[in-house]
Amino acid sequence: MFKKFIPALEWIPNYKRTDLSGDLSAGLIVAIMLIPQGMAYALLAGLPPVIGLYASTIPLLIYALFGTSKHLAVGPVAIVSLLVLTGVSTLAEPGSEEYIALVLLLMLMIGIFQLLLGVLRLGFLVNFLSHAVISAFTSAAAIIIGLSQLKHLLGVKLEAGKDVFKLLYEAFMRASEINPITLLIGIVSILVLVYVKKLIPKIPGPLLVVVISILVVYGFNLENYGVKIVGVVPSGLPGLSLPSFEFNAFIALLPMAITISLIGFMESIAMAKAIAAKEKYKVVANKELIGLGLANIGGSFFSAYPVTGGFSRSAVNYQSGARTPMASVITAILIFLTLLFFTSLFYYLPNAVLAAIIMVAVYGLIDFKEAKHLFKVRSVDGWTWVITFIATLVIGIELGILVGVGFSLIIFIGRSAYPHVAELGFLTKENVYRNIERYPNAKVFSDVLIFRFDASLYFANMSFFENKLSERILNKPDTQWVVLDFSGVNSIDAVALHSLKELILTYNEARVEFLIAGVKGPVMDLMKKAGYQEKFAEKITYPSVDHVLKDIEKK
Repeated sequence: MFKKFIPALEWIPNYKRTDLSGDLSAGLIVAIMLIPQGMAYALLAGLPPVIGLYASTIPLLIYALFGTSKHLAVGPVAIVSLLVLTGVSTLAEPGSEEYIALVLLLMLMIGIFQLLLGVLRLGFLVNFLSHAVISAFTSAAAIIIGLSQLKHLLGVKLEAGKDVFKLLYEAFMRASEINPITLLIGIVSILVLVYVKKLIPKIPGPLLVVVISILVVYGFNLENYGVKIVGVVPSGLPGLSLPSFEFNAFIALLPMAITISLIGFMESIAMAKAIAAKEKYKVVANKELIGLGLANIGGSFFSAYPVTGGFSRSAVNYQSGARTPMASVITAILIFLTLLFFTSLFYYLPNAVLAAIIMVAVYGLIDFKEAKHLFKVRSVDGWTWVITFIATLVIGIELGILVGVGFSLIIFIGRSAYPHVAELGFLTKENVYRNIERYPNAKVFSDVLIFRFDASLYFANMSFFENKLSERILNKPDTQWVVLDFSGVNSIDAVALHSLKELILTYNEARVEFLIAGVKGPVMDLMKKAGYQEKFAEKITYPSVDHVLKDIEKK
């Protein structure tokens, strides 16, 4: 019975030696990639770099036990790191002990929220974050993340915070203060990362720039020329500690905890499903929430910070030959060894290199092509992208995504309140009924109006239904029968049932008879409960429009 809760109980006993070589290779490559990335993302989150390494250990092991994806690489990611900084920096100074304590509390809250969503099977809630909103938010957040690293790239302590326009203005005004050596290190690192990925993809670019920059800084004593370095990275494994709980902090962090939970899960499940589809195995969304939730809960007791599945690392993990979650276990073990024996090697690592790693990593998240595609397919989705993107850049990432979600929900409600309707005519050759506006040659009947409503009927769109139907009847003064094609109506509420009954009875008095075809089972069940069968009998039970018209012919 425990297999239901711990997927690892399925893959550990069945682990094959033939999988080990692929898992070893992938685990090593992801660890090489994750060590500099983890430190860089921790810096982005306003945390000491070593916390990025802590976040790359215990959470990976827990997810390997409870997650359902064989290839997802869990750990620190750029978007979540920025959200952490945004949510916690308003309550405490980044890097301070109070700040770290609040981050641990935030991680615990995220884990509990994700766990509850999974246990209660509420994973569908993420569906309310539309693709357009997520794409725009991610693109804008990537720009904010990239520009937030200007201070490390230029060697200038910029005070403008996360406002991209103020940040650019301040950087321009303080150009004379730029440290040329720091800027050179940053630019060269960016170029190396970009071109190594293009020309020699098998070489881990982040590790390459880390090793070279450490040797250069150490060899030329560049820290004496104003180049900011990481400095002492504490060695040893993360100790067990309890996140401190304060009610006021809990309330203040709750909106950000919910935001990170949903966005982190969306990023994770999207990548997990994409790889699972290629490898023909199943990823269970609610179990993924449980796995991520437990990974975050566990990490909060070991000085980590919020994690999720990352796009780039998961792709590398898969392409490097990972066969099972053992690859993530191997990655975690290698980072444990790094924490125990090799942290002193990072002393001379320049902050500019970590900034370059972040900038190159998030550049790929900027997706203007998606906006162009959305406008081409459906302009309102394109505008959703644009509004979310601008809102995120101008008013910040917290409110930006809320604006995007709010706008997309307004569009959804508007679409359901004013759905597509059609008057149908008969196409003789094809022997089907189609919208007469699209098929002007379709045969219509002077005394019969065939009307189709392509949405569920509920209180908000019932008035629209009545108005559109009344317009059509007025345009056909000889109408004696109205045939309602309900094949597109998947559900109906009590208000709509009452209004529809009143509408039918009103038109009956004007000698216009209503006949309903194609009613689906769940809708028919509700009609019966509302007394339709007693009132209208066989008039609501026609299987199709054809059956109705044949019955009318007999009359």
